[in-house]
Amino acid sequence: MKILLTGTAGFIGFHLANHLLKKSHEVIGIDNLNSYYDVKLKESRILNIKSVAEKNGGKFTFSKCDLNNKVQLIKIFEQFRPEYVVNLAAQAGVRHSIKNPSKFIDSNILGFSNILEICRKYPTKHLVFASSSSVYGANKKLPFEETDNVDHPISLYAATKKSNELMAHTYSSLYNMPTTGLRFFTVYGPWGRPDMALFLFTKSIMESKPIDVFNYGKMIRDFTYIDDVVESLYRVIKKPPKINNEFDFIRNCPAESFAPYKLFNIGNSKPTSLLEYINEIEKNVGSKAIINYKEIQPGDVPNTEACTKKLEEWIDYKPNTSIAFGVAKFVDWYKKYYKY
Repeated sequence: MKILLTGTAGFIGFHLANHLLKKSHEVIGIDNLNSYYDVKLKESRILNIKSVAEKNGGKFTFSKCDLNNKVQLIKIFEQFRPEYVVNLAAQAGVRHSIKNPSKFIDSNILGFSNILEICRKYPTKHLVFASSSSVYGANKKLPFEETDNVDHPISLYAATKKSNELMAHTYSSLYNMPTTGLRFFTVYGPWGRPDMALFLFTKSIMESKPIDVFNYGKMIRDFTYIDDVVESLYRVIKKPPKINNEFDFIRNCPAESFAPYKLFNIGNSKPTSLLEYINEIEKNVGSKAIINYKEIQPGDVPNTEACTKKLEEWIDYKPNTSIAFGVAKFVDWYKKYYKY
């Protein structure tokens, strides 16, 4: 496969690129390498991807490009004519969206609209795009299912991701463009993002600094290991949805459509308390955390849990990595990368 991958220097994009290259696929990577978090970490990921490509006979090309640079995007599509597009580029961070809303509109709405429009002009076999479990917003029912109402987002980040789902459906409907949206649930693992809890907690515990634990520790998350996410992504890419002439408009499941469009949760389906998660970090670091308990933050939800039955039926795969294994892998990587 020849795959254009946006957000290649990001956490998930990095791992997906390596997975594809190890299977000798061609990857055209783009990323704007913005400074939301450590640019050196992003550059290290790109160097690692290039190394993997050389070792495995995969072809990798990288361009520094912002999704809002439509002229450059068109040139990349013109040059490479990708068969598949995976859009993982986005401005991330629930709390960051409260402080810097314009960045989320620019990247997640305007940038994604450029991807859709260019995929219309240069048709691809399948556009896969990142959504988020954040779209479930104020939903109280657990586990979260793709059939649940997502009309009550509680952060702008969540609102932009729901917008992506609606925009993609529109293009699928109008132009017979196969699109699949993936609602990721708290992805973690080696090479993870520095703004995520696992990274922040590990760093602070190793440096004997206090960590902030919100909602007084009464948080439950469906932590999903990166390898499970990548395997799910890989299988989804290869299975584009088709037009469904038997779609039931009366029941109207929002994860399905008459158009070639689908939505799936990608989660571990084994919700874990934040305090249990911290305990696993402590075991692997070899030190106890100094905890500052605080109130829940605006935009946060107390509990998440993914129902992945639809995903399992579609790709015959279920994410299942334990947090004991996943946290150990992260801490091991962290110690090596930062030379502890």
